[in-house]
Amino acid sequence: MASISSVKPSLVNLSPLEFTQLSHPPLLIDVRSQLEYVTGHAPDAINLSLPRILMARISGIRNWILPQWFRELSKDKPIAVICLTSHRSPIAGDFLIKLGFAQVFNITGGMVEWQKLNLETVKSKL
Repeated sequence: MASISSVKPSLVNLSPLEFTQLSHPPLLIDVRSQLEYVTGHAPDAINLSLPRILMARISGIRNWILPQWFRELSKDKPIAVICLTSHRSPIAGDFLIKLGFAQVFNITGGMVEWQKLNLETVKSKL
């Protein structure tokens, strides 16, 4: 029989509003393309596209594809993922759990919902 401590982590959904109300929000990774990201993203969100995350399973190119900040993340660090409509972010979140991250959150509704709620967004330059 499996013990309670061997329960696998699972992706936890948070609405954009729930995320912004957290006293200690997790690191927010925007898994959209760089072009989508610069047009408007959540404050403090870091861009790392879904294709780059998925390439993390290919050990020979991992160090070329993934930025150093990501490679050095502790697997215990809480992470939240967001995309445009919450289609790509659950894929990224599930994959991050497979990579060994223990606390992964999916922002439901993505940036579309974020903007509908008139939450702060930031534009960047390419």
